[in-house]
Amino acid sequence: MLKTRGQRIFNWFNIVIVFIIMLTCLLPFIHVLAKALSSNTYILAKEVYFWPKGFTFFSFNYVLSNPQFMRSMLVSVYITVAGTLLSMLVTVLTAFVFTRKDLPFQGFIVGLFIFTMFFGGGMIPTYLLFSKMGLLDTYAVLILPGAVGVFNIILMRNFFESISPSLEESAFIDGASNTRVLFAIYVPLSKAAIATITLFFAVGKWNAYFNAVMYTTSPAKMPVQLYLRNILLSLDTLLESDPQQLEYVATEGVRAATVVAAMLPILMVYPFAQRYFIHGMMIGAIKE
Repeated sequence: MLKTRGQRIFNWFNIVIVFIIMLTCLLPFIHVLAKALSSNTYILAKEVYFWPKGFTFFSFNYVLSNPQFMRSMLVSVYITVAGTLLSMLVTVLTAFVFTRKDLPFQGFIVGLFIFTMFFGGGMIPTYLLFSKMGLLDTYAVLILPGAVGVFNIILMRNFFESISPSLEESAFIDGASNTRVLFAIYVPLSKAAIATITLFFAVGKWNAYFNAVMYTTSPAKMPVQLYLRNILLSLDTLLESDPQQLEYVATEGVRAATVVAAMLPILMVYPFAQRYFIHGMMIGAIKE
């Protein structure tokens, strides 16, 4: 189909805008990576922009050789995997229940869930509640509070409601239970939505550090994002206490290496979910 001159100009305009947005998102990451791979001399001279100078792995070696960093990485992996699995189980089960037409007081129950999206108990009451429940300074306090994501439940419910009711009716005629219908029909047909929402939960769990700041005190339960925050705030003092290390690594280089190392694990998840992401977002957000 031939395009008019105006359509071609409009397409090129869109390409330029998307390219500028891409650079805006990508260049900061490239700058941080270049610093992480540059030597102390060039970083201190502020000569590193988007390409490493004095290529070296000293900053990464310093970061990866720190036992607390590796421990924090394992904590974050555990919280992300366990928290995402729990959240997805709650999301799928709750969304399926919300599609049941015979659910008593369905509108009222859904309204209660939506109410929690706009109103919360507040920081101090939440802290006191976790204290009374004995959750402070435990892994549970890093996993359980985010187990229910109302927005994601609504997305999943909309996706479930887009599936043809005739499939469910046929299964019930054959004697299938609600559990069988959910895991034999709805879940296999919802791979795109499940992959998309799983990615939402995983990124949120990996990047979360506020709960760790508020509810934990033990270094053994420090997630990598809290470790990164501490490094960004106190690295100068740590390196000054070790002059031998200070000769080889710069504080900016170590900070950059820590940011890159903390970012890579969750970035590795995206390629596996990419093919489902757009499809899942479109179907889950539009109710047919």
